[in-house]
This record gives sequence, structure tokens and C-alpha cells, in this order.
Amino acid sequence: MSREVLNLNTDWFFMAEDIKDAKELRFNNEKMEAISLPHSNKLLPHHYFLEKEYQFISWYRRPFYPGKEYENKRLLVEFDGVMSAGEVFLNGHKIGEHKGGYTPFSFDITDYVELAKENLLAVRVDSTQRKDIPPEGNVVDYLLFGGIYRDVRVKVVNPIYLNWAFWELKEVEQTRGIIRPSFEIINSLDKVEKVKICTRILDDRGDELVYHEEEKTIKAGAQEIKIGELELKNPRLWEINNPYLYQAVCEIYIDNCLIDKIESRIGVRKLEFREDGVCYLNNQALKLRGLNRHQMFPYLGNAMPVRGQRKDVDILKNELGLNFVRSSHYPPSPAFLERCDEIGLLVFEEIPGWQHIGDQEWKGLSLQNLEEMIIRDRNHPSVFLWGVRINESPDDNDFYLATNKLAHQLDPSRPTAGVRNFRDSEFLEDVFTYNDFELNREGKIKFPHKKPYMITEFMGHMYPTKAYDSVERLIKHAVKHAQIQDKQYRVPHIAGACGWCAFDYNTHQDFGSGDRICYHGVCDVFRLPKFAAFFYRSQQEAAVNPVVFIARHLIPSFNEDYGDELIVFGNCEEVELFIGKELFAVNKPDYLTYPALPHPPFVFKGCKWWEWGASTVGSITAVGKIAGKEIARHSIYPFGQPEKLLLKPDFKEIKADGADLSRVVIELKDDQDQTLHLAHYPVFFEVEGPGRLIGENPFTLEAGRGAVYLQSKREPGKINLKGYIKGQFSAEISIMSRKLEEKIVPVSM
Repeated sequence: MSREVLNLNTDWFFMAEDIKDAKELRFNNEKMEAISLPHSNKLLPHHYFLEKEYQFISWYRRPFYPGKEYENKRLLVEFDGVMSAGEVFLNGHKIGEHKGGYTPFSFDITDYVELAKENLLAVRVDSTQRKDIPPEGNVVDYLLFGGIYRDVRVKVVNPIYLNWAFWELKEVEQTRGIIRPSFEIINSLDKVEKVKICTRILDDRGDELVYHEEEKTIKAGAQEIKIGELELKNPRLWEINNPYLYQAVCEIYIDNCLIDKIESRIGVRKLEFREDGVCYLNNQALKLRGLNRHQMFPYLGNAMPVRGQRKDVDILKNELGLNFVRSSHYPPSPAFLERCDEIGLLVFEEIPGWQHIGDQEWKGLSLQNLEEMIIRDRNHPSVFLWGVRINESPDDNDFYLATNKLAHQLDPSRPTAGVRNFRDSEFLEDVFTYNDFELNREGKIKFPHKKPYMITEFMGHMYPTKAYDSVERLIKHAVKHAQIQDKQYRVPHIAGACGWCAFDYNTHQDFGSGDRICYHGVCDVFRLPKFAAFFYRSQQEAAVNPVVFIARHLIPSFNEDYGDELIVFGNCEEVELFIGKELFAVNKPDYLTYPALPHPPFVFKGCKWWEWGASTVGSITAVGKIAGKEIARHSIYPFGQPEKLLLKPDFKEIKADGADLSRVVIELKDDQDQTLHLAHYPVFFEVEGPGRLIGENPFTLEAGRGAVYLQSKREPGKINLKGYIKGQFSAEISIMSRKLEEKIVPVSM
């Protein structure tokens, strides 16, 4: 056996207090809660809570029973994320400590493991406000939450094993791709060994395209190895609309015996910012259109399992039509990046931080975060920029020279960027990235003064908008995003613009609307769209996702609406607008106002339906056409009475691992299937079967909608969820919780 990776997410015990003896094997688990990972140290309401509620020290304990088959093996425990500091103990012995909640770490626990006996892995998690650990040190406009909130695993390897593999893209053209592999090999033996290193590139069917082997002498300890370049002829390039992935394999042999193997999915692509300021992907100009994304979720904080992380990517790419996302302001989950690789969403990834730069020790941790981030993520074709500057921080020449130098050493194949909010900042990176807010309320941006230049934030706090705000505000919010994206499209040497932000998010008491939420998203905190989301959706090509959306409600009182102007977001050539059954007008995209957008809005003037009465009009319908053929339509009607409550799960199947879950969207509808945006009814829930509800019960609708989560337990089976408004409506759904198939670290003999 070369290596084995075991799931270590199940069968943990949790205690929300700091007790010294919790690291000892003899400690009584009966005082603790049985949990699975990912885990939030405190489930919270989606708003109106205090940061102090999760800022405490807790303990996680996991008994395990390694068999005799692990004799002469090395056992490594690997954590994807612990917020904010974790001390790891094995049978009472301290193995190590890691500071920083956004990057992975691992420890070799072999020397403290007793085979064929019960062992105890314990983790002391410090989720207090640690000012010595980035991003803390001053106020931060987002919440860190707490717990072991990402996956954990045990790797079983031989005494000589691969720690990481990097498949650096040296040259990429249509006719060939040159890949320079490098590896870190750990030799835990006290002697030099000769090994044979075999590298392969496989296509998506598993057929071998490239093979290379060479011998190396491996000294004791850790050693970085570079081998000869690999040439891939006529490669299939990784494109946004065709994200082709290869399998890159490295094997180590001693005396023709396979001792380790590591596999990576890679994409072959050429991405560069040229002297003209334009971003090019595979020699084709690409105007970048994106949004910022926080990893926070209602109730769970950061502790969203793989399924939910991947769902976020699907929303960003398919529902919002983006071609890139900024992982503000820290590295995202590995599962998030894997999905970006698969569906073609570029990622600007940056180090943890927000405005504050600490002392030398703090800076040292920041450099460590940067190294951990790049080593973890440099094989992802979706990652195209390294953010090596603390978001909106002051200049610090020595510190930022060091971050840039380290990034280029670890990954020569990608440019660096550093996000700032003052224009005369020292430009040390490869791309000048700037948060441009000053003129947003007028729908304007500043003209670039550097090349390459990219706008990394706009809007956000300049025009926060709730899903249940007035229709006029929802429309203006969408229009401002459209105006600013149009302005950046007008300037060829602006590489792109990234709006603030995709989703509403929880924040500290110093920010937001007073309920611990910043309502800056084009979607709400539940990932449900506001009007602005449909603007972004309409910027996709119709062949991918045809869009027609009337940004309006058909209500009697125009005085609380948007007057006689009606805006339709769409990606078609023309829109026919019907008021009732009568054709009101046929309009082309408004290129006069939005000359540079891929798909400008359609603007209809003089739509005074209220003069006939909303109920007399009956409906307003927009029909989008290309080459005279209908591609999509959208109708709005006068709102009726509540007719039905809907529960809509994202997934019909989840894993019975105790953490996996599905979002369940809640909507109250009228007889025309319209969400009743002024409804604030409480919805009560009942759960039957091996599952639990994550969320408020009752949940009070916001803008006639909202969401909770349905989470598995450890036993498989059908989970039934009933939601009801007392005395009025009810709805039921079922999802299946399937048996966990992954091999887990054994709990007992």
C-alpha cells in the first residue's frame, strides 16, 4: 500500500469550555456533545447576535484505534481549517500548534500513537479575538466564527512520502504545453535512499499522454525535488466555457516497489496581464466581471460542508453569470476551488487581513499564511491572481516586498496583486488592484492611472439594499451595478471590475445595519437573488442561460415604486412588452445609456399601467427574442392572497456523516406563483427521520422567503421536513441520507 487517506470528520466529542484535563485519554466523554465535522462551535440566529457568543475556547476529542497494519507507517493528521488557533494533542502529548483559521496544517502523530490500542486525539480550539493572528488586531468588517470548521483527515504513508506536488505551467500554446513538476519528499528514515520518480499526465478518460521517469537521491528530512520538463502536445486548454482538466500523477518507487503516489487535477491554460492592461486567457482578451464572496453562511457561520461550498460556486457562475470571484479576504475552502476548476470560474485569492498590519510576529504569521495558501492552491487552474497585500492596508515597503518575493518564489507562473483603497499607494505587485467607491452613487468610477489595473470593490456600503426594501431601492441598486460595470467595459485597459458583493454577510457591531448583517450583496444572506442579481445573470450569453427579467412589481401605487419607467434585464436582441394582452412597445437594448455592456438593460418609458388600474391590466409580460424567435419570457401580475407555502431543497440526497446538509428555500406564493415580498409570516418546522433542522424555528419570512438547512445524522434513511404557517398553509419534503461510503478512522477495535 502506497498511501491511504481516511475520513476523520465523524465521531468527535465537543465541549464549549476550557478544561485542562480534556486532552487526557481518561477524560469522561459523557460530559461532551457527539458531533461531526465541519462544526461551528456555536449555532447562531442569522442576525441579531453578539460576536462574544462564539469567541471562547473549546475542546474537540476523537478516540481512534489504529490496527497493527499501520506498523512501519507514518500517520499524519491534516486539518483544512481551525478558527483561530488550534493546539493538537495525542494521548496527552502536545503534537503542535497552528495559528490562523484560513489555511491548512498537518502534524505527524506517529511517534505518539499506540497501535492496536485506544488512542485519543484532542484539539484545544481558541476562537477568542486573537489580536496577534491575522486578520485581527483592529476592527474587521466580517466575522471569523469558531470551531473546527473544515474537513480533517488522516493520511497513512510510508516512511518516505510526497508532501506536495506542484505542476508549474512554464509555457502554454495551442501546439504544446510545457509543465515543470516539483515535489517535496519527506524521508523520515535516518539514511539516504535512491528513488525512482515517475510522472504521468492523463486525459479525462484516464489515458496516458505523457510519461517521464528519473532517479533521485533523497536525504533524510524534507527535500524539494525538481525534475525534467514534461511536454504535452496539442493540449486541450482550460477555458472558462470549456474547463478541461488533466490528471497529473507522481509515483515514487524504491527497488521497483511503489511507495507513494499523489494525484492532482490540473488545467493547461495561459493567463496574463499584458502591457495594454488587458487580461488574456489563452491569448484571447477577457474582460473580467465578478463579485466578492465571503464564506459565511446563516446559522453555521463558516462551517459549511463540501456540498454547500460547491453550491456557492454554481450560484456565482450559473445564476450570477460571473467569470471571476474574489475570495475576500482569505483563502476559501478547497472544495470551493475544486468546483471553480470544474465549471470554469476564475478566482482572485488573497491572504487573510482587513486594513490592519500588526507587529513583526504578526507579519511573520501573514507570510506563513501566504506560503500555506500558495502551496495548497497553486495547482488550481481557476486561481489566476495571488493577493499578497492586506486588504485596504497602508503601505509597508519591506513587508510587501517580502510577500511579493515569496509569492513569486513559490509560484512563478501567476501574477500578484494587492488590494488598496488609496490611489497613490506604492505599486509593488504585478497588477494594481483598487477598491473604487467614491463616485459610485453617481454610477461612476475613476479612470485608471496604472497598468494593469483592476477594480476589486465597488458599491457595497455605498448603497446597501435589503431584499425587503422598497422596489425603488432594489431597482436603483441593480441600475448602479449596471452603470459601473458599463463604465469599466468602456475602458479597454481596465482589466475588470469586481462588485461588493455577491451575498449579504454577518459583520461586527461597528459595521452594517445594526443587526450584525451587511446588506451589500446582490443576493441575500440565504443566497436568494435581489434585482441586482438578475442584472448580472443577464450578462451571460443566451446560449448558456437565456434571461428576461422585469425589475418591477405590478402594484397599484406607483408613488412607492419607480414611476413610469420599466427596466427589463435580458440577454436577447429585442424585448416585446405587453401590458395586459396589448403590445406596448418593442425595444432594443439601451446602448445609448450602456454602450459597452455585453447585454444592456431594456428601458421602457411611459408605462402608466396604474391609469387603467393594476387589476384591470392583469399582467405585464416581457418576451425576449433573438432573430425573431422567443428565447425567454417573464410575467408579473397584481399580487394575490397567499395560496401556497413552498419548501425547495437544493439536493435530494446527502451523506449520513452527521454534517452534510441541504439548504431548503422557503417561499410563500400567490396563485400566480409570485413570491409575496411583503409577507413576514412565521413558518414552523417539524423533522422526522435521521436528520436535524439548522435554523430558526419558527423562521420569520423576509421578503416572503428565506432558508433553513436540513442536516444528516450518522444513520442513513429518509428525512422528512414539514413546514407550516399556523392555521393556513403547510408543505412537506423528503431527502434521503445515504450511507457514508468513505473509509473512516476506526473508533474501536
